[in-house]
Amino acid sequence: MNGDATYTIGELARRTGLTVKTVRFYSDQGIVPPADRNPAGHRRYGADAVARLELVRTLRELGLGLPAIRRVVERELTPADVAAAQAEAIDVRIRVLRLRRAVLGMVARLGSTPEELTLVHQLARLTEDERGRLIGEFLTGVFDGIAGGGRFAAAARSLTPELPEEPSAEQVEAWVELARLAGDAGFRALLRGLVEAEAAEAAGVEAAGVGEVGVGEVGAAPEAGAGLPRPGLAVAVRELAGPAVAAGVEPGSPEGAAVVAALVERYGRWCAGAVPADAGAVRDRLAERLGTMADPRRERYLELLAVVNGWPAPESWATEVDWAVRAVA
Repeated sequence: MNGDATYTIGELARRTGLTVKTVRFYSDQGIVPPADRNPAGHRRYGADAVARLELVRTLRELGLGLPAIRRVVERELTPADVAAAQAEAIDVRIRVLRLRRAVLGMVARLGSTPEELTLVHQLARLTEDERGRLIGEFLTGVFDGIAGGGRFAAAARSLTPELPEEPSAEQVEAWVELARLAGDAGFRALLRGLVEAEAAEAAGVEAAGVGEVGVGEVGAAPEAGAGLPRPGLAVAVRELAGPAVAAGVEPGSPEGAAVVAALVERYGRWCAGAVPADAGAVRDRLAERLGTMADPRRERYLELLAVVNGWPAPESWATEVDWAVRAVA
């Protein structure tokens, strides 16, 4: 291209693939000024105008506004500066869109009321500190003041969600549902009851000197040795009811009765001192405990926790618990 050549606004538009209106706009904004005017007063543009317009179009397609474009064209900003700033802005936009998508997806799935929509949106927008306070209050309500509470420290840690700095839409949605559960007074009371029952049984076991009970029904982190249940009711249900479920044993059958007898005997040893030492009282207490363990909110919390924290999905033993509930009732 001849460096001395000049172009009309129409020629410049054809060379760049832009409309005359668009070229005139950038010219009026001073971003692509004319090099000269012909005797009739019409604008003429130099060869550098083509390169400028190509740069302007690229920057616009990347989402830059006119002030930033002007600074790049005038070499007040380098392309690297612009790219870094724009990438950061896009990251923020992605987080906002991910959050919005998660809220809308959850509302669409649950059929939320206007009030619930507001709550879901507020929960999704909480800062890291605000999320920490919400979960801290929840865990305090579950574990605070429990006798021998040190044994539950690992369980409390394993129940703590930690939303990553750049969560996926699935993680945001899981966090919102988990936060709603944490704010559910009934669910908090459910977990509190589980913890109190386990603490009482542990005290009875220690008094009777027959071993120890773990914290199997409350929660467990996936890391080896972190919050995993020691011998206790949760493990007993899996060990005894699991094979029965796999073999298709009916809860009310003679084979099912044998499993129940073994479960009652084992549970009676673990809760020695916590309930009267007769089979009827132990069975009644066992039925109550199993009913609480069977509440689907407990397992749902653990599923959501795994999604938020990026852990493997927890193993479900709802089928075994349900079988035990029906067999012991």
